Amino acid sequence: MFTQEEREGLRSGLLERAAGDQRITGAAITGSAADGREDRWSDIDLAFGVGDAGEMPNVIADWTAYMYDRHLALHHLDVIAGAWVYRVFLLPSTLQIDLAFVPATEFRALAPTFRLVFGKANEPRHIPAPPVRDMVGWAWLYALHARSCIARGKLWQAEYMISGVRDSALALASIRHGLPAVHGRGMDLLPSGVAAQFEGALVRQLDTAELWRAFRVVIQELLSEIRSIDPELADRLQGLRQ
Repeated sequence: MFTQEEREGLRSGLLERAAGDQRITGAAITGSAADGREDRWSDIDLAFGVGDAGEMPNVIADWTAYMYDRHLALHHLDVIAGAWVYRVFLLPSTLQIDLAFVPATEFRALAPTFRLVFGKANEPRHIPAPPVRDMVGWAWLYALHARSCIARGKLWQAEYMISGVRDSALALASIRHGLPAVHGRGMDLLPSGVAAQFEGALVRQLDTAELWRAFRVVIQELLSEIRSIDPELADRLQGLRQ
């Protein structure tokens, strides 16, 4: 397990290396460290603007080689979002390092958690929450499959689908309370009374009776969240034949 001192030293070293890389025109600290919420378990999140968009593959390749050679990275994965490439590294200490690369013309804050270290950033353009109606659609889709999986005796898949309904409903609750709705980031910030209503939707054991019980609870909570957004849609869904 990494220490906070090791994490801080590594972050400082990465920023120093970025400042010496002439291809990088700007760097920012992102994530929890950008707004004072960093704790013992936080990872390192950095964003880099690349002056020449055509150099992006070479820049990423060079930084990847550096992470493996200098910091003994065990593995990495890429998350692509528009022009951004987020290369996520796992170190032997279990420290996660997210290095985001984007052409300088798109280097900007996408969320409030963006603290410029050097260079110049473009005007912020915060990413909106996922469309509510899409989230509702995914929720009822999960619900349909949960029902059929229970009926077919596919217990593990049924649990997966019930969790999908629950997570979608909790995301809707997060939006209702002005909290982040992606990756469960707002769930632990929900008012205790709201979160408690979903506890009955947890599947406690893999048997048909328990799955049906959790399914009934989660459907009621989902309909409650939909009703707060679109009462007419909630009425239509409420009328579905079981």
